Amino acid sequence: MNRAFWFLMAATALSWGTTMPCHAGTARNFAQWEQEIAGFERSDATNPPPRHAILFIGSSTIRLWHTLTKDFPGQKTINRGFGGSHIADATHFADRIVFPYAPRAVFLRAGGNDLNAGKPVAEVFADYQAFVAAVHSRLPNTQIFFIGLCPSPSRWEQHDKERELNHLVALESEHSPNLKYIETYDMVLGSDGRPRPELFVADRLHFNPAGYQLLAGKVRPYIPKQ
Repeated sequence: MNRAFWFLMAATALSWGTTMPCHAGTARNFAQWEQEIAGFERSDATNPPPRHAILFIGSSTIRLWHTLTKDFPGQKTINRGFGGSHIADATHFADRIVFPYAPRAVFLRAGGNDLNAGKPVAEVFADYQAFVAAVHSRLPNTQIFFIGLCPSPSRWEQHDKERELNHLVALESEHSPNLKYIETYDMVLGSDGRPRPELFVADRLHFNPAGYQLLAGKVRPYIPKQ
């Protein structure tokens, strides 16, 4: 892809900011998440999370990461994953589940549901750029870490698209000190080059404890020091 294309993509994402969090070609039903987001807000009201902590946000891989606190001892972490969500959903609700925490770092793991819904890779990447633009418009010094997608047995048919999205994010991260890419694609692969079933629960999509142990090992070196 030529330089003009990348300039257009970046300019489009920056122009969206927080006012147009979803890609122009895709309508999102953000209301479907209202109950879950409101639940986060109720929890915040009764048990306020620490400011300047490390925020993990994204879809079900984050939501089901029940060992997050144990995996990163001594760190203040906040889990705001909501299963089934797309990257654009995280952007849309940033006013409610990102900015109030003023996180010093944001770890995003999303995009697989977007691809599974039929979004082209370029559109998902544009949604990632819009998320970055929105966060940095209010928190310019906050580091954003994209936890790369890795294939699962149940969605093996989209593994090439996942790898392509990873590649685009990795390239984008090379040009900004506040963007980091975390490679996880190969960690689930067996000697046959396919995802190892023993790392997933019965649905063959989500990690079991062994899978999360591998994921934590990939993420741990990127946790910013306090």
